[in-house]
Amino acid sequence: MHINEQSKIEINGKPQYISIRAQKDNLPLLLYLHGGPGDSALPLVLKYNRELEEHFTVVVWEQRGAGKSYYDFKNDEITIDMFLEDIYSLSKLLTKKFNQKKIYLLGHSWGAVLGLKFTEKHPEMVIKYIGCGQVVNMKKSCQAAYDFALDHANEKEAERLKKINCSYNDNGWLKDLLYVTKQVVKNKGSLYGKRNYNSLITPFIFSKYYSIMDLYNRQKGSLQSIEYLWQELMDINFENQRSFKILVIFIEGRYDNHVSSALAKKYFDTIESEKEFYWFERSCHFPQWSENDKFNDLIIKLLD
Repeated sequence: MHINEQSKIEINGKPQYISIRAQKDNLPLLLYLHGGPGDSALPLVLKYNRELEEHFTVVVWEQRGAGKSYYDFKNDEITIDMFLEDIYSLSKLLTKKFNQKKIYLLGHSWGAVLGLKFTEKHPEMVIKYIGCGQVVNMKKSCQAAYDFALDHANEKEAERLKKINCSYNDNGWLKDLLYVTKQVVKNKGSLYGKRNYNSLITPFIFSKYYSIMDLYNRQKGSLQSIEYLWQELMDINFENQRSFKILVIFIEGRYDNHVSSALAKKYFDTIESEKEFYWFERSCHFPQWSENDKFNDLIIKLLD
């Protein structure tokens, strides 16, 4: 029986949007954690990763404050731990609903911060963890992205970049961060072969699940999440975490200069527990969408 449930449910006191899709009953649960913070992904997963629904019950969660789960953060003390609590509550709800013991967890970028942290904290709930565009050490990653931008800058851009403190802890940090990111994207360091994100925006505009208000909220939610969470995100560093209780898998775009894949590989080599690493040779930060067929095939092969 085909499953297609699109709904808002309350998770830890906040209404949050969940998409649950599968081609038949009793398929293992796969929870997708989108990037950002605040960068919802439902229309992209539906466009590029639909094949996964033949093998998994695919759950795409629009995290608190993101996309169709947008709300104003101003009265909340927003922390990374809140998102981990949300994942815990959601996972419990899903495993109960579908009568399963554990989930497959797939995290991209910011979602890979949440995913790896959750895997550390609750290995009993995860079958396998898949990190895509894995963040390892955020300060080092930001430095690498900045260096890439500077290496590809013209004179005027270099002048602007040289005024930027890429630890992003001074007054104009948000503008600086957005400028560096724009330079990385423009120089094909983020989306393989492209100088902009237009192809990642179009599926949202044409999605039957996204209204005009949702599109507007998506923009607001993305900026708000960065504002509230970036300073805590800058302290993320997994380098001393060398062992996990379950299999961890990293999927990395060879040319990712947005979140350094070179750093991810370096860290991966230090992990002493069960692990697998896959390079995607025609990808930067988005292998799941740049090489979606290869990505989908790999995820399906990871099934026990």
